[in-house]
Amino acid sequence: KRESIRSLTMSGHVGFESLPDQLVNRSIQQGFCFNILCVGETGIGKSTLIDTLFNTNFEDQESSHFCPHVKLKAQTYELQESNVRLKLTIVNTVGFGDQINKEESYQPIVDYIDAQFEAYLQEELKIKRSLFNYHDSRIHVCLYFLSPTGHSLKTLDLLTMKNLDSKVNIIPVIAKADTVSKTELQKFKIKLMSELVSNGIQIYQFPTDDDTVARINCAMNGQLPFAVVGSMDEVKVGNKMVKARQYPWGVVQVENENHCDFVKLREMLICTNMEDLREQTHARHYELYRRCKLEEMGFSDIGPENKPVSLQETYEAKRHEFHGERQRKEEEMKQMFVQRVKEKEAILKEAERELQAKFEHLKRIHQEERVKLEEKKRLLDEDIIAFSKKKATCEIFQNQSFLATGSNLRKDKDRKKEPGYRFQLLCFDVRSSKTNCGRKDAEEGRGATVQGGAMNSTGW
Repeated sequence: KRESIRSLTMSGHVGFESLPDQLVNRSIQQGFCFNILCVGETGIGKSTLIDTLFNTNFEDQESSHFCPHVKLKAQTYELQESNVRLKLTIVNTVGFGDQINKEESYQPIVDYIDAQFEAYLQEELKIKRSLFNYHDSRIHVCLYFLSPTGHSLKTLDLLTMKNLDSKVNIIPVIAKADTVSKTELQKFKIKLMSELVSNGIQIYQFPTDDDTVARINCAMNGQLPFAVVGSMDEVKVGNKMVKARQYPWGVVQVENENHCDFVKLREMLICTNMEDLREQTHARHYELYRRCKLEEMGFSDIGPENKPVSLQETYEAKRHEFHGERQRKEEEMKQMFVQRVKEKEAILKEAERELQAKFEHLKRIHQEERVKLEEKKRLLDEDIIAFSKKKATCEIFQNQSFLATGSNLRKDKDRKKEPGYRFQLLCFDVRSSKTNCGRKDAEEGRGATVQGGAMNSTGW
């Protein structure tokens, strides 16, 4: 291959040696962005350390220890040093570690990181993209603040870092390192690193592939996690003012490497490896998220026959697959609709037959009741006719009795004039209408006499 490459000697100055200068000028003109995620318990010194790192008093309100849920608060600042502009975004975890149940405390942090990846992916997938002017909000580094307990890591810290190591560059730092002696601090560092390795947590390792920074980065990898102290207060030490923390027993200088690792953290994070953190975020973490998302959507670089497949071919295949799936579902829905209609028709027919049977039964009952009612009406009409006949007969008998009573009263008056008094009692038997009617034909004269006698007996 080397023999096939033509090598030409330049006859004069061309000028492409100025390409690095062009890139520098373009980067300076465009500016830089850097996003930091600070994860740690409330009051552990996150805001103070950020202020000390960038030598700026960022306006940040103190958080309460009584937050019911973990929430993330992002603030963006425009910083300028010399002629270099930096758009710095600081994301703080409010209420982390303050809840009694800390089981899901890491989930809002994971969701926030994924949301920034998703926003960048949606911008990439647009037809008309504007990545040049797009504000990249992806997290470039996570400063995980550990409490200087001197013991092992907390379960919350292990779970959180385990869920974040594949999504962001994690740099663990021991906050408030001035509360632990040097001997205890060194033992604590060794114990922390052994626990991270045993639990399979991948933290950010400073790159050693560049010869210019390989030696210092390799040495700094052995210093992790950094034990830091933050302070914006200036104390006079000797003839100069330095950032330090004043105690009754002495002064802890923030920028003194014999007191803490603050200078190491600032050099490794800002001065040496800031661009590598940005590249690792895009090339490692974002690409992993993008690949997983596209695979979930059905896209792949290799087809069924292990041949390279373009995005257009995959899109067309998924489109045809989706179209066929939609038609199949439409056919299934049609068949299901027809089946349900048939079932409903069968149910309606069965209900109609039951209603018809009930109607016939009610109709038959109604007819029987009607016949019974007509029979009762006929009997009632006969009773009414018989009653009318009895009434007429009684009226005739009553009239005859009144006539007979008048004649008997006259006879009684005549008898009272005679000496003595005679009592006469006549009785008669009233039988059924049929018997009386039969006897009436046979003994019409005597029956009238008996009735008259009866009336005479009651009218004495």
